[in-house]
Amino acid sequence: MKHTGIDSPYSWDSPFHYSQATVHNGIVYVSGQAALGADGSIVGENDFDAQAHQVFANLKTVLAAAGSDLSKVFKVNIYMTDMSHFPTIIECREKYFSKPYPADTTVEVTALAIPGLLLEIDVIAAIS
Repeated sequence: MKHTGIDSPYSWDSPFHYSQATVHNGIVYVSGQAALGADGSIVGENDFDAQAHQVFANLKTVLAAAGSDLSKVFKVNIYMTDMSHFPTIIECREKYFSKPYPADTTVEVTALAIPGLLLEIDVIAAIS
């Protein structure tokens, strides 16, 4: 079973030993994207809305590197540290996705990998 790793345009991810995405049989599996800028710093510290929009910007970047885009996403997993921000997630779904909307799982977690991050999103998308 062969798959292709998608390298990141970000300089900060190399010490973590993972691909931003992998492609297998015309499907791209995107690793969890967080509100990190190109330099690895948190964008929008303590600001859920700003972090959410940065996450979607990062998703767009990684999907494009794999030859896909948000319109081809069919599965979304969202990890949030506080479900009180769920209305923002609904707004983001409306802004960044269109019908038919992708399948979605949203869960609250006690923490994410880097202190200060408020959400992380991974997606699965078609490439064709």
